[in-house]
Amino acid sequence: MTKTRNRPDGAPRDVGDVVSIIGPGMKVVGDCSSDGTIRIEGQVEGSVKAAKSVVIGKEGAVLGDVVTQDAIVAGRVNGSVNAESRVELQATCRVEGDIRSRRIKLDEGGQVDGQLHMGGRGADRSVDTSKHGEKAVRDVAEAVQAS
Repeated sequence: MTKTRNRPDGAPRDVGDVVSIIGPGMKVVGDCSSDGTIRIEGQVEGSVKAAKSVVIGKEGAVLGDVVTQDAIVAGRVNGSVNAESRVELQATCRVEGDIRSRRIKLDEGGQVDGQLHMGGRGADRSVDTSKHGEKAVRDVAEAVQAS
């Protein structure tokens, strides 16, 4: 069932289309949640939960856990990342915590210090990056992309 809310002009809109932005230079202390997408270009000290997606820009930082459907990380996360569908870790990312998702894409240069849990329910395959290093993480991520 699609959630809708009326706009001021009376027309309904899909709540999942809403993008909430934490802009550069902005710092949020506390948990954030949204029925749509949260884009972080500033800093959040607390958990971030979004029904649709969480996007963390190059200069963005989350000091807490991220829970969402899809996550794109170009900045820093100091906590776990749990995405039901997909996690994209860009070359500029730095994640210190476990990542759990069905699919994970790690660009060359991206850094992860934690465990990756991938597969049907996010835990079918895992790699401890502190023991195996970045190359092993890339190998597993590529294997998941190929399947």
